[in-house]
Amino acid sequence: MKRLRLTSKTKQALSAAFMVLSVLFFVLLFVFKDTLNNYASKAIKTQAGPEVQHSVPAFVDSAYNYAKNGLSYQFTFLEFGAKGCSACKRMEQVMAEIKARFPDRVNVIFINIMLPENQRLMKYFGIAAISSQVLLDKEGKEFFRHTGYYSTNELLIAFRF
Repeated sequence: MKRLRLTSKTKQALSAAFMVLSVLFFVLLFVFKDTLNNYASKAIKTQAGPEVQHSVPAFVDSAYNYAKNGLSYQFTFLEFGAKGCSACKRMEQVMAEIKARFPDRVNVIFINIMLPENQRLMKYFGIAAISSQVLLDKEGKEFFRHTGYYSTNELLIAFRF
């Protein structure tokens, strides 16, 4: 049986085509990262079991619905992350700034997704990537979401301050 031998030019052309396709793949991933993250988030939410779908909304309502529980906050800033994540470490400064500037208006909460007790919240909110920020209004309803580092100034715009 004869083996097919590729010429040097054919090998170079295949290598170049592979490189172009690889670069194109990564560019497309970057361009569509938000769409992919939203799709993954919806998939995680649908995979949450009945125990999550029934117990977590009651917890969120009791903890973050300030119209019902009497706390004076207007917003909740949920930061989903982990201790070893570089974007999460950068978000620590942002969380500290928001907490210092608006101690009575914004309840800043860090949720370490690596802890087993936080897995249900992660599934409920459909967190597919970290660092993720979820903002809740006074009634505990989500009105904003972002994945990745988000500066204090950008958050102030999202809060409408």
